[in-house]
Amino acid sequence: MNAQTKVDLTNCDREPIHIPGSIQPHGCLLACDMSAVTVLRHSENCAGIIGVEGDLNGRSLPEVLGDQVSHNIRNALSRTQEGARSSLLFGELLPNGRRYDIAVHRFKGNAIIELEPAESEIAQPLELTRAMLGRIQQITTTDRLIRDTARLIQGMLGYDRVMIYQFGSDGAGKVMSEAKRPDLESFLGQYFPASDIPQQARALYLKNTIRIISDANFERIPVNPVLDISGEPLDLSFAHLRSVSPIHCEYLRNMGVGASMSISIIIDGELWGLIACHHYGPRTLSMAQRVAAEMFGEFFSLHLNALHNRRLLEAVTTARRALDEFLGLAVGADDINQLFRDHLSDFGNLIPSDGLAMWIDGKLVSSGATPPPEAIPGLARFAQTVAEGCIWATNKLANVFPGAEEYAATAAGVLIVPLSQRPRDFLFYFRKELVQTLDWAGNPDKVYETGPLGDRLTPRKSFAIWKETVHQQSAPWTEQEREFGEAARAALVGVILQHSELLADERAKAELRQRMLNEELNHRVKNILAVIKSLVTSPDHTGQSLENYVESLRGRIHALSLAHDQVIRGDGGGSLVDLLNAELTPYRTGTSSIVLSGPGVWMDARAFSIMALVLHELSTNAAKYGALSRPGATLSVTWSIDDVGGCNIVWQESDGPEVTPPSRRGFGTVLIDRSIPFDLGGESDVQYLREGVLARFRIPPRFISIRNVPAPTPVETSHPSVVADTDLTGKHVLVVEDQMLIAMDLERLLVDAGMEVDAVATSHREASAALSRNRPDIAILDVNLGEETSEPIARQLLADGIPFIFATGYGEAGSIPTAFEGIGVVRKPYDQDSILRQLREALSKAK
Repeated sequence: MNAQTKVDLTNCDREPIHIPGSIQPHGCLLACDMSAVTVLRHSENCAGIIGVEGDLNGRSLPEVLGDQVSHNIRNALSRTQEGARSSLLFGELLPNGRRYDIAVHRFKGNAIIELEPAESEIAQPLELTRAMLGRIQQITTTDRLIRDTARLIQGMLGYDRVMIYQFGSDGAGKVMSEAKRPDLESFLGQYFPASDIPQQARALYLKNTIRIISDANFERIPVNPVLDISGEPLDLSFAHLRSVSPIHCEYLRNMGVGASMSISIIIDGELWGLIACHHYGPRTLSMAQRVAAEMFGEFFSLHLNALHNRRLLEAVTTARRALDEFLGLAVGADDINQLFRDHLSDFGNLIPSDGLAMWIDGKLVSSGATPPPEAIPGLARFAQTVAEGCIWATNKLANVFPGAEEYAATAAGVLIVPLSQRPRDFLFYFRKELVQTLDWAGNPDKVYETGPLGDRLTPRKSFAIWKETVHQQSAPWTEQEREFGEAARAALVGVILQHSELLADERAKAELRQRMLNEELNHRVKNILAVIKSLVTSPDHTGQSLENYVESLRGRIHALSLAHDQVIRGDGGGSLVDLLNAELTPYRTGTSSIVLSGPGVWMDARAFSIMALVLHELSTNAAKYGALSRPGATLSVTWSIDDVGGCNIVWQESDGPEVTPPSRRGFGTVLIDRSIPFDLGGESDVQYLREGVLARFRIPPRFISIRNVPAPTPVETSHPSVVADTDLTGKHVLVVEDQMLIAMDLERLLVDAGMEVDAVATSHREASAALSRNRPDIAILDVNLGEETSEPIARQLLADGIPFIFATGYGEAGSIPTAFEGIGVVRKPYDQDSILRQLREALSKAK
């Protein structure tokens, strides 16, 4: 079809409305080469609009518009992109002494210039836009936004009728809100078929977001020549003055509309709808007013999208809450199927529908508008063929299920949710035929004028055609509703599995998962034992006493324990600041200053374990020979992220004893120097400066990430402990521990500290017997004692006023009952300093 082909109702869906070959008469148009030097085409009304007579084609642009305006136009063109919205010039003075508003854009090899007479005073579109936006930016619901926007645009721009028009998934439109003159009939709530706005028009609404028709009876102004020397018409897709389809003009005239404006509502790149304005007489908006309306439309689209997303989130939260409440009831249900039947109405909160039906074990329970009971068994058999392990939905059941047309009035659409892995039980959501609840809401006595194409081009006829189009159809199921249905299916099937024929399969899977867990545990234990073997057999003990060797080994194993515990609790890793605090806390005695500073660095399991050993060696050496051994000395640990994402750590000691390089390279020195380069591929540099040790380390990026973990206090200066002076010598202690070797090690540790161990109990019964014989000064309770816990013993000690602390291998206080919050906890393997500190603190509190 070319631009000269006659358009009628048989071909209007193919009308090339982007190349009409003409413009509307309230402005004129020039088309130049891309550099805007020479006029190639012009509209025939240029003489009347800008006062330039004769054939303009072939003349230079400065000759037609003047040097200054031509210069300004070229500058504006340089700011535009090919196939984008126009650049605007307001109040440009032409050689005829009059001012014009000018819009320029580039498209398909042409620079297109549109000129309109400017208002007597240059308007400020931003001021009008700000006034309009200020009225809606605080609105928090979509319904009110849509309602108030129609009223606002009518009040600000003066149109007789303003409608917010939304497109459905099938392309049909619905009038969602309306503001109008009191004497006009209402179109509010009416539907119109997709054919009212053809696809090529919808495509242009996406390109050019505002469309003005100043006079539905306008005389088309030809653009000469219609075809260029290559035989191509001028594409006016982005031109404001582009002429209008005669079909659309006839539709407007049949309604008595003299002028219109449409503002596109675009959400996520799709045409959501239109702000449609009608005026019952000619009406031309100035360029400033159009710019304000266009900017308002873009803000409205963004605001509407944000409110839609908020409503979706609220709907998801409500559905999730309703589902959680039902799942809570299902946990202790004896008859899960009966529970489903009793709470059928609750499922209506998940997805909007007109009726619900549940088919379980061949029994039906229903609510609301549903097919007749005798139709449900057949529908259930049909569901077995289409809903296998996932939801299924249609808004026209009669198209796919024979016989459904008989009850389409009450159940035209269905969404099926399978309730079992083997499809036999189902939850059905039904929706009525859409036209059953709708009728023409306009004035039934209204007589519309008709043009040459008859009454098809009237609102009432459009509504009738839409009703025919949606016959035996329900409102469509949205993607959001389908997602809710799938979430419900997954959750409900999970509940039924606990009470159904697949329970045995789930037990088998649980056994498989347990075997895999045991194998993983075995693998981890072997790795830990291998590391411990390396620590035990290291040559570091050469030349030192057995006591020093044992103490060094105990500290390293304790550091490894801390790292392993944090890896388990930290989902496969831990933060650097937590590790530093764990290693340095024992040395915050008020004699030294410790400075920690750096971002929230998270290390994976491998890096965390390596750094635990390295930092333990540095801390131990600093406590023996460096900054942590002398009052007034300072230890500074800082870290940062480099340009490629690696973590640089600086350990610096100052004001401590004079440092000399080690005379031999023991295991600890080798561990500090080589662990990070060997195990992580990082860097390690340790300098034994006279004023203090300076160590630099770099952990590669693949082992770390930045997380929102609590940052360290820039300067942490410790304070004297209030319990440091508590004397443990001669104190009687009760030990409750069910592992013999651990109990022996703990007993030796306590005796070395000058304490007296009254008894070592392995159970609640033995501990109670020991308490009946002697009253200890304090007790140490292992939390887990085989098949029982030490909680009864703890309650007895509390009742008797005997202080105690807990010992656990589970990390932190996760296994400690909440009733004993505030009771000290020490982690296994035992570290002498930490357990004695906890004992002193507990005794100090008991005084």
